Amino acid sequence: DCIVMIGEIGGQLEADAAHWIKETGNKKPVVGFIAGQTAPKGRTMGHAGAIVSGADESAEAKMKIMKSCGIHVVDSPADIGAKVVEVMR
Repeated sequence: DCIVMIGEIGGQLEADAAHWIKETGNKKPVVGFIAGQTAPKGRTMGHAGAIVSGADESAEAKMKIMKSCGIHVVDSPADIGAKVVEVMR
Protein backbone atom coordinates (compact mmCIF):
# COMPACT_ATOMS: atom_id res chain seq x y z
CA ASP A 1 0.00 0.00 0.00
CA CYS A 2 1.05 3.58 -0.66
CA ILE A 3 -0.55 6.94 0.05
CA VAL A 4 -0.55 9.66 -2.62
CA MET A 5 -1.10 13.17 -1.26
CA ILE A 6 -1.93 15.94 -3.73
CA GLY A 7 -2.29 19.49 -2.45
CA GLU A 8 -2.24 23.06 -3.62
CA ILE A 9 -0.97 26.47 -2.62
CA GLY A 10 -2.77 28.41 0.08
CA GLY A 11 -3.99 27.30 3.47
CA GLN A 12 -2.45 24.97 6.02
CA LEU A 13 -4.21 21.64 5.42
CA GLU A 14 -1.31 20.02 3.56
CA ALA A 15 1.14 20.94 6.33
CA ASP A 16 -1.32 19.67 8.94
CA ALA A 17 -1.68 16.38 7.06
CA ALA A 18 2.10 16.00 6.71
CA HIS A 19 2.63 16.56 10.43
CA TRP A 20 -0.17 14.11 11.24
CA ILE A 21 1.46 11.47 9.01
CA LYS A 22 4.76 11.93 10.86
CA GLU A 23 3.28 12.11 14.37
CA THR A 24 1.10 9.02 14.02
CA GLY A 25 4.00 6.84 12.92
CA ASN A 26 2.44 5.97 9.57
CA LYS A 27 4.17 2.90 8.11
CA LYS A 28 2.95 3.30 4.52
CA PRO A 29 5.13 5.24 2.10
CA VAL A 30 3.66 8.61 1.11
CA VAL A 31 4.23 10.34 -2.24
CA GLY A 32 3.25 13.99 -2.42
CA PHE A 33 2.76 16.74 -4.96
CA ILE A 34 1.81 20.41 -4.51
CA ALA A 35 0.13 22.16 -7.43
CA GLY A 36 0.77 25.85 -8.05
CA GLN A 37 4.55 25.91 -7.85
CA THR A 38 4.76 28.71 -10.42
CA ALA A 39 1.84 30.77 -9.10
CA PRO A 40 2.76 34.36 -8.21
CA LYS A 41 2.33 35.28 -4.54
CA GLY A 42 -0.95 37.03 -3.79
CA ARG A 43 -2.73 35.99 -6.98
CA THR A 44 -5.91 33.92 -6.75
CA MET A 45 -5.61 30.74 -8.79
CA GLY A 46 -8.98 29.19 -9.62
CA HIS A 47 -10.72 29.69 -6.30
CA ALA A 48 -10.33 31.80 -3.18
CA GLY A 49 -8.58 29.02 -1.24
CA ALA A 50 -5.74 28.83 -3.75
CA ILE A 51 -4.03 32.08 -2.86
CA VAL A 52 -0.70 32.35 -1.11
CA SER A 53 -1.09 34.85 1.69
CA GLY A 54 1.54 33.59 4.13
CA ALA A 55 5.08 32.25 3.88
CA ASP A 56 4.09 28.71 4.89
CA GLU A 57 1.37 28.58 2.24
CA SER A 58 3.65 28.64 -0.80
CA ALA A 59 4.28 25.46 -2.79
CA GLU A 60 7.97 25.61 -1.87
CA ALA A 61 7.23 25.87 1.86
CA LYS A 62 4.67 23.07 1.77
CA MET A 63 7.04 20.80 -0.17
CA LYS A 64 9.78 21.47 2.39
CA ILE A 65 7.43 20.62 5.27
CA MET A 66 6.27 17.46 3.52
CA LYS A 67 9.87 16.34 2.92
CA SER A 68 10.76 17.01 6.57
CA CYS A 69 7.88 14.73 7.56
CA GLY A 70 9.21 11.85 5.46
CA ILE A 71 7.00 12.32 2.41
CA HIS A 72 8.53 11.59 -1.00
CA VAL A 73 7.76 14.82 -2.86
CA VAL A 74 7.75 15.09 -6.66
CA ASP A 75 7.95 18.28 -8.72
CA SER A 76 5.46 17.21 -11.40
CA PRO A 77 2.26 15.17 -11.37
CA ALA A 78 3.79 13.20 -14.25
CA ASP A 79 6.38 11.84 -11.77
CA ILE A 80 3.88 10.46 -9.23
CA GLY A 81 3.54 7.01 -10.79
CA ALA A 82 7.28 6.42 -11.11
CA LYS A 83 7.86 7.58 -7.54
CA VAL A 84 5.14 5.23 -6.25
CA VAL A 85 6.81 2.32 -8.04
CA GLU A 86 10.19 3.37 -6.60
CA VAL A 87 9.01 3.59 -2.98
CA MET A 88 7.02 0.36 -3.21
CA ARG A 89 10.11 -1.71 -4.09
